Amino acid sequence: MKTAFNEYNQIVVSIPEHINKEVEMQFAISNRIYDLMTEKGLSKAEFARAIGKRPCEITKWLSGQHNFTIKTLALLSTFFGVPFIQA
Repeated sequence: MKTAFNEYNQIVVSIPEHINKEVEMQFAISNRIYDLMTEKGLSKAEFARAIGKRPCEITKWLSGQHNFTIKTLALLSTFFGVPFIQA
């Protein structure tokens, strides 16, 4: 078991910092969407309908693995009335 742990650590430390930052940001955005949906009492289906998306797309957004475009971030900022990035 210790060998697997050592191999895992070697893999983790070999990941470039910009990739770690990218993943961190993706999860931060998905967490923010989830929190704002919860504050507004919206289900995935209700949120999707409100912004003209399919519920499966919202599921992908909430997975933390979606690469958000500026267009989508602007849509989210407008819908929720809060900035998603600071310009």
